[in-house]
Amino acid sequence: MKRNRLAIYCVSGLVAVLVTGASLYLEFSLPVGSGPAGPPVPAQAFSRPWTDRPVCLVGLGDSVTAGFGARKGYSYFDRLIQNPTDDFPDMEGKCLGKVFARLTFMNLAISGSTSMELLEKELPHLPLANSNTLGIVVITTGGNDLIHNYGRTPPREEAMYGATLEQAGPWISDFEQRIESMIRQIESRFPGGCQIYLANIYDPTDGVGDTTRARLPAWNDAVKILGAYNGAIYRCAQRHPDVHLVDLHSAFLGHGIHCTQFWRSHYDWHDPHNWFYINLQDPNERGYDAIRRSFLIEMAKSLNPLPPAKGAVP
Repeated sequence: MKRNRLAIYCVSGLVAVLVTGASLYLEFSLPVGSGPAGPPVPAQAFSRPWTDRPVCLVGLGDSVTAGFGARKGYSYFDRLIQNPTDDFPDMEGKCLGKVFARLTFMNLAISGSTSMELLEKELPHLPLANSNTLGIVVITTGGNDLIHNYGRTPPREEAMYGATLEQAGPWISDFEQRIESMIRQIESRFPGGCQIYLANIYDPTDGVGDTTRARLPAWNDAVKILGAYNGAIYRCAQRHPDVHLVDLHSAFLGHGIHCTQFWRSHYDWHDPHNWFYINLQDPNERGYDAIRRSFLIEMAKSLNPLPPAKGAVP
């Protein structure tokens, strides 16, 4: 038992050292830029209140929603609620606190969590809302299923790094079923209705899949498996009218480890900068700005005008 525990500690320590070394290498070699990042958010959508109903904003998932690497008030979840005091001029007044007078919020996301841990450790803490409350739920999950344990342990479900697409097939199917279970459980907590904003998974390699450039082990099927996971997320969003896809994968292409290579198909001539934090897997603060904007754009499409409460007479 002691030998097994010692082996686990040694592997974990080795992974931490390798990832830190790769992170520092990229941090000092890639420009992060300054100023706004991501698409413009239409001002007209935030010019009037969206509802006078009580609204509860809930964050679920991994470190992206937990805000790892961002200062307090600068994660995407925090910025959804209210603008930082020094926010960019083009985002002034574009937040949920502006359009929901009776807004409450809770962030249940856990850094490092997998999709199974969302089900087992986060959702049990989501209380039952009253029938007049509208739930707005934001989710980022699945990324850790793919990248753990950075190829330093044999691939398995929820720690798939290094797997072949064939090997990952059953795990991808299980992931899709877990998302369906998440949706059902979330809906059951909001008898007055909810809108769920489910983000897909971005790619720090900008679609190239060359993990060795990030000083990590080679993974030949990385892009294919990421695409399959994102396919599962897309299908779940298509099956449920109250689930909305937030396409972070497309938004972040050109802002990963190849952001300075102008010959790449995803090169962003207007903002050729890195949106990832030093750990390679989370956003930096400009990345969180881009995520905040992506969520707000989808919310403005589906919440303005607001769908009627469940059971309401048209």
